[in-house]
Amino acid sequence: MAPEIPDRPPPRLETGAFGWVRRNLLWPWYNAVLTALSLLLAWSAAKPFWNWAVANATLTLDPAVARQHTGAAWGYIRDTWPIFMTGIYPAEERWRPLAALVLVLALAGLSLLPRLRRGRALRLAWLASPLAVFALIHGGGFTGLPAVETHYWGGLMLTVLLSVVAMAAAFPLSVLLALGRTSELPVARPFCVAYIEVVRGVPLITILFMASVVLPLFLPSDVKLDKVMRAMVGITLFFAAYLAENIRGGLQGIPKGQYEAADALGMGYWKKMTVVILPQALRIVIPPMVNNFIAILKDTSLVGIVGLMDLLQIAFATTSSPKWFGRLEEANVFIAFWYWVLCYGMSSYSARLERKIPSADR
Repeated sequence: MAPEIPDRPPPRLETGAFGWVRRNLLWPWYNAVLTALSLLLAWSAAKPFWNWAVANATLTLDPAVARQHTGAAWGYIRDTWPIFMTGIYPAEERWRPLAALVLVLALAGLSLLPRLRRGRALRLAWLASPLAVFALIHGGGFTGLPAVETHYWGGLMLTVLLSVVAMAAAFPLSVLLALGRTSELPVARPFCVAYIEVVRGVPLITILFMASVVLPLFLPSDVKLDKVMRAMVGITLFFAAYLAENIRGGLQGIPKGQYEAADALGMGYWKKMTVVILPQALRIVIPPMVNNFIAILKDTSLVGIVGLMDLLQIAFATTSSPKWFGRLEEANVFIAFWYWVLCYGMSSYSARLERKIPSADR
């Protein structure tokens, strides 16, 4: 009887990190060529940026000294970052936006805990959070805090505020539009179709101009909407049309048997939609909806056209001053960093949410 041959470990060149590199980057030969070309292009782009952003950069707050360096003057960011965060919000009251941010982050952290996620107290806290945030930032009235009008708001605070309000307001409106477009009602369906198609065929800049100039003409003379509120209305109405199409796709992806089963149980239309159909449809469309949420965040940069001080407008204003004239590159890098952080955070949470939902439920 032949002796047993003991198992031997696989070759080192086929396992581990080196094996992955060999299989994915170096084999076959054209992959090795593409890898070498990619590394060469990455190095040719990264080296000048490294020299500008790190090697030759300076952190001095003295503009005269900064001009003597060929690299980035990060002292500009050190000097102007409070303006980038809150705009021309009064310096002595800047703790209020920070407190509002801490409040929202605390609620978000509590929402990640399984024991508290489904609790009624947390839901009520989320419902009350918009009023609490507005009371902190705006002040006045019963709060006892000095009122800070919206024309003082700006920077990252304004960007996040516009994005969150637009997302929260556009979502329920988009659900109604999607349900109306898929319904058989003779009035609701044509109206929803017309609204969605017209809004999707118009640029956001046009909607912002209409919200800023035309909307006040349709309001009573004693009703005044400031620029921030007009921008919120315009962005909400614009993206509700896009979200409605995402949700309509989810509704069409639900098997017909689900509708028939709900009808067989004697459910009415609204109960059928809220209990059976919509929960399944929304799970299907998580990726495109998050994609639209990211688009909302990035498109808030257009509100500068209607006179709001978003991040880009603050960059233009601060780099036009004699002190830090021409430092637009540093401003753009700083702004890009914050947009990347926010967008990456949303996409990462979306991916995590998708992994938690079983594939059979999506």
